[in-house]
Amino acid sequence: MDRLIAAGFLLLLLWCQAAAGVGGAVVRRPRPPSLARRYHHTSSSPPPPGGDAGASVPAVVQYETRHYTQRLDHFNSAPASYATFQQRYLVNDTFWRGRTAPIFLYAGNEGDVELFANNTGLMWEAAPRFGAMLVFVEHRYYGRSMPFGGSRAAAFRDAAAKGYLTVTQALADYASFVLSLKANLSAPAAPVVVLGGSYGGMLAVWMRLKYTHIVMGAVASSAPILSFYGLADPYAFYDRMTDDFKSESKHCYEVLRDSWAELDRLLATKEGRARMKSTFNMCNGSSVEDIPSLLESAVVYAAMTDYPTASGFLTPLPAYPVREMCRAVDRHPAGSGGGGETLSRVRAAMEVYYNHTGGAACFRGEEEDDPYGMLEGWDWQACTEMVLMTYGLSNDSILQPPWPFNFTDVLDSCRNATGLPPRPFWLETEFGGYDIGNVLKRSASNILFFNGLRDPWSTGGMLKSISDSIIALVEPKGAHHVDLRFSNKDDPEWLTRVRAKETRIIARWLKQYYSDEAIST
Repeated sequence: MDRLIAAGFLLLLLWCQAAAGVGGAVVRRPRPPSLARRYHHTSSSPPPPGGDAGASVPAVVQYETRHYTQRLDHFNSAPASYATFQQRYLVNDTFWRGRTAPIFLYAGNEGDVELFANNTGLMWEAAPRFGAMLVFVEHRYYGRSMPFGGSRAAAFRDAAAKGYLTVTQALADYASFVLSLKANLSAPAAPVVVLGGSYGGMLAVWMRLKYTHIVMGAVASSAPILSFYGLADPYAFYDRMTDDFKSESKHCYEVLRDSWAELDRLLATKEGRARMKSTFNMCNGSSVEDIPSLLESAVVYAAMTDYPTASGFLTPLPAYPVREMCRAVDRHPAGSGGGGETLSRVRAAMEVYYNHTGGAACFRGEEEDDPYGMLEGWDWQACTEMVLMTYGLSNDSILQPPWPFNFTDVLDSCRNATGLPPRPFWLETEFGGYDIGNVLKRSASNILFFNGLRDPWSTGGMLKSISDSIIALVEPKGAHHVDLRFSNKDDPEWLTRVRAKETRIIARWLKQYYSDEAIST
């Protein structure tokens, strides 16, 4: 039976998990989580394209869609390198005060750029104060920014075509684009602040390190730049997720931890599958075999998006979805045994994640839904360069059974998936990682990190400030890039304070920039 372990970047990211029967037991191997995810639905209708599923887009979100003619390969002079493609970007200049006013650039991550434009409220809410232009640029091979004639099929036809999908190419895209944009605006002195969340946050940091002459500051939310081999504990991601559920209810954690064995036991017999079918109303075309995958995705993504207010970024969710899932489990009455009690509690937890609005008629299984164009690209990146350390399941993990981390197996699996040897150390070579504090202290400035400690990705994030201009904001109650979301009247005080600090830090960077450049504001 296949199972999906996912958790996203981002957002941020979902992979198929291999499974094999060993001695009658189901063995599941964790695969790298990401916000590039299969979109799970309980009804047959897909989510609105480019929007926050289950939530309306704020009226302030208005942009013009444009395209930039981007070079295919920035790093050599072979004839094929001169090919071009149309890179999509979204722009709003409503608030821009002119040629020396700032440009806020969102470093598009693994998906349709409209998704990020519609959900990055911090940029929209800060733009009027700073008189900033807002620009959201789409990552190559995602959304509509496809090389080789704009066709997804052509862009992903083979390894030779996919080989241009790398971090360094994407950053060079952004650098080339910014210089062209500023030239067209006759605004060479306009300061550029790059922002991003999850993988986009990683890109923001790396762009500030690599192209310091092009972007003068970076805001990186939930950016796991230390989630690579030798830097991160491969068990930490799922251990943190487990702690999220334990913190709400020990009983809830135990029920969910023990549910995998019960589900596998029931799935092994005709009678057990019949019992599951009577408990779960699966949509046409879906099977009770999908239930472990659905539960797993719900557990992982609830932990990542454990926001303090109702949200719809991945799916419509209540405030504090981990708490609500545990409440649903804990308040469900004890059953008569034989698996019925476990099934009813599993269903109660899944209802919170998949049917919070109460409008779903059935559960739909894990499918290849990809409304934001995420999966093909991220599957490639996660097995070539972005080999993140999220492969180990400890004995106490809420996901079971345990899976010992074996780096050789990870690399072999990636080689089998892509046909190429992965480069797990390349990004550490290119941008650094070891002794990151001292390295950044000597070589960098104007980088702001945010991490919420309820987010499993924070286990690979920067959690300590390094200097007066390389600052880490850490919030124990925060979830995945919660700071970038639109503000809400029900936001807790700590979240309001975080956003105010971020705004003050950006203002300080800009003040110093204008002073250094002798520009009157």
